[in-house]
Amino acid sequence: MAATKKLSLKLLVDKRNQTVLFAEAGKDFVDFLFHYLALPVGTIASLLPRAGVACGLRNLYASVENLSDTYIEHREKEALLNPRARSSGPDVLRLLLPKASPLATIECYTCDNLFAGVSCRSCVTDSPSTRCPVCNNAMSKKLSWVAGPAAGAPSSAKVPGGEGGYVKGVVTYMVMDDLVVKPMSTISSITLLNQFNVHEIGHVQEKLIDFGLEEAIKLLSASLHSKTVLTDIFSEVLTD
Repeated sequence: MAATKKLSLKLLVDKRNQTVLFAEAGKDFVDFLFHYLALPVGTIASLLPRAGVACGLRNLYASVENLSDTYIEHREKEALLNPRARSSGPDVLRLLLPKASPLATIECYTCDNLFAGVSCRSCVTDSPSTRCPVCNNAMSKKLSWVAGPAAGAPSSAKVPGGEGGYVKGVVTYMVMDDLVVKPMSTISSITLLNQFNVHEIGHVQEKLIDFGLEEAIKLLSASLHSKTVLTDIFSEVLTD
């Protein structure tokens, strides 16, 4: 799915060594980062590059993908390859990450028989060749599946009175190079500049960048092995 929106991110860069000191980010970007923790492993594996530090996980995903239905139930295969994330993720995620395909509807069958005055319809199966445990007839009568009200609920329902997502939008957030996230303040910014031995304003440069699907996948991959995530994924931008 092509991304229809990109998030805006302001990087504070140390020009001396071309590294990201931290990023100024709004609620939308922090919600996006935090939702990584709620993604099923199968979704993470599907997004990772086919080669890289997490190749074992990607290879595991590919093994399921390439396994014939002769060896694995199709419904179980789809559940592993396209797992559902938690339903309360922020709206912006649907714009950046591919939406998981809904699981196939289960076909249900029952026995259309009366045995010794007892209806066999209390038994249900997903295979029309299953034998009824009451009368031993084939359970071949197909039932109609009726989805409950939760099935049509929006995937990012908001708490009454809330903003949706995870964090509140009352402040700007500071995202460190290693993805430590904290509320931003003037004091915290000055403290960090001193911590990074930046004493002259000329050593610091602001860069406004767009963050889309390509950057999201790079960030996910880098976050699994790097302590300089933002510097790694924006290295080309830093040298412009």
